[in-house]
Amino acid sequence: MPKWLSSTVKQILTYQHLLVIVLSLFLISTSGWIMMGRAIRTQASIWDLLHVYLGAMVACLSVSMLLTNVIKGKWRQYFPWLAGDFTQLSQDVCGLKKGKIPLAGGRGLFSAIEGIGLILLLLVSITGAMWYFTQGSSEALNWRSYHHSAAHGFIGFIIVHSICAAAHLLDFIRN
Repeated sequence: MPKWLSSTVKQILTYQHLLVIVLSLFLISTSGWIMMGRAIRTQASIWDLLHVYLGAMVACLSVSMLLTNVIKGKWRQYFPWLAGDFTQLSQDVCGLKKGKIPLAGGRGLFSAIEGIGLILLLLVSITGAMWYFTQGSSEALNWRSYHHSAAHGFIGFIIVHSICAAAHLLDFIRN
């Protein structure tokens, strides 16, 4: 691999979380201006085209983000329930009942929420890609509907994730 390409890939991997945040916020905030149904219109607006092509970038980043967050056994941090490990997760939930903010990292509540976010981001990406590949067919509207549902779930995750980050920062400042 050429050195410039290796360097570029390394930079993208370093900033993939920030790229996903910025691009997702742009895609969500401009989604109301999109006029796509069964296919991209021949006279598509810049918003339609940006949504499709930036969405494709986010789709690639979602796969990259999932892979970099689950390799080398790190999947156990974000998906501890897949290994039957509910110890820290249950401790965090019990602590929440007592007003204690869960710790970031580990295999607790915040990490499980991040794992759910990774899955939701991947679902948004897959459903958007499927709409793109089936556009013009009768299936395209179904994939568009699935994409909207996945996007609404991802928006909910963003809100919960932001609250968790704010709670973690508040706890950090308090201590």
